[in-house]
Amino acid sequence: MTSAREQYGKTAAYGADGAYGTDVSSDGLPDWLAPVARAAATIEPHQLSRFLPPESGGRQSAVLVLFGHGDRGPELLLMERAGTLRSHAGQPSFPGGALDPEDGDPEGEGPVRAALREAWEETGLDPSGVQVFGVLPRLYIPVSGFVVTPVLGWWREPSPVGPVDAAETARVFTVPVADLTDPAHRVTARHPSGHVGPAFLVEDALVWGFTAGVIDRILHYAGWERPWDRTEQVPLDRRA
Repeated sequence: MTSAREQYGKTAAYGADGAYGTDVSSDGLPDWLAPVARAAATIEPHQLSRFLPPESGGRQSAVLVLFGHGDRGPELLLMERAGTLRSHAGQPSFPGGALDPEDGDPEGEGPVRAALREAWEETGLDPSGVQVFGVLPRLYIPVSGFVVTPVLGWWREPSPVGPVDAAETARVFTVPVADLTDPAHRVTARHPSGHVGPAFLVEDALVWGFTAGVIDRILHYAGWERPWDRTEQVPLDRRA
């Protein structure tokens, strides 16, 4: 397997000194992102999810919720996991993964560094073009035991992206925020276990689970949500 470090080169992503900025700042954001930055500064964990981290345990991880501006206006970067993976196969998600020791303190800059590093390793994204403007409260994924910190970023200087390792990532794509807020693209996903949650039918994909839950709450607290039919359900495969 070719790592992102080998494929793209250390200097391209980390700079000559092997590091990149982890400052969190909302200065200079486009006006349309201001509602997201304001919501991130005040939102409480229970407002994001009913699945909150246990007092101890769980594997610390982070995801990059990256907003950019494309041909159709504001957009969000997502990736689709390879269908051959043992867990969450074929599922759309944010770039991200577990913290490595070199990422640093999980209580400090660790989640920001991990989110940027994982996005680089999975999609080839150049972290130097990303402005981190917010960090949401930690959430919990019971089925995997991950304690996840969503890191909010503005794609200030877009760079080419795509699957770095086809064994892990099937595709990398962007979704216009206009499609995510369109009621015609919103459904409720129902798992055979009985769990139900928000989902999005966009870019030939069904976005559900943790990723859809975070998007749903961002749209809500940013004031972007439009009324949609929560009774329209899409069944999930038991293996999902």
